[in-house]
Amino acid sequence: MSSHHFVKEQQEPAVLILDLEKITFDSISPLLEWVPTVLVSENCVDQVLSWGIKIDVVLASEDFQKANLNLLEEQYPLRFYTSTTDNFLADGLHYLMASNHQAAHLVGFPHEKALELGLFLEKMDLTIQEAEWKFYPVKGGKFKKWFRASDIEVFGQEGLPVELENENGKLILPLTYVTILEVPEGFTEIQAPGVFWIGERTA
Repeated sequence: MSSHHFVKEQQEPAVLILDLEKITFDSISPLLEWVPTVLVSENCVDQVLSWGIKIDVVLASEDFQKANLNLLEEQYPLRFYTSTTDNFLADGLHYLMASNHQAAHLVGFPHEKALELGLFLEKMDLTIQEAEWKFYPVKGGKFKKWFRASDIEVFGQEGLPVELENENGKLILPLTYVTILEVPEGFTEIQAPGVFWIGERTA
């Protein structure tokens, strides 16, 4: 019996794959290390299976389900969850919350839409995985982390005042649509009076 068939304790962040444009297997394989629950939208199923990833739930239209009943047997214990393209994200997150998942990685969700995740962020820990970037939210208003010398992106409500402090000094600025900041190697502290997201290059 493979480890995948043991009862999962929902300890690992689930992986919700919505789109694979510009996404490589190497960029998401670290997310799969501890055999998390994997939800995949119908348009990504063939690619995900070709990578040898075990799928738990396919978010799919009724037409897709009827045309792909073979998957239920070939990929057992895969199951279908009825949804539509416009609702894959919300339905996937509602499914995860209903099954007591506390966290999820969103693959192929554009970080520019991160502010739409507000209500889900109150109940779950979410990260956004893009081809070469990973974005994670700061909910508490204050954040401190050791970075290698690199560029980071800070994303949030337009105009949100952000204070950044590291060995280069202190900087206060209002967020614009895309705010990319150069940080030196070492600790950087960032704070703002509201939720904001930080993006780091993964490649």
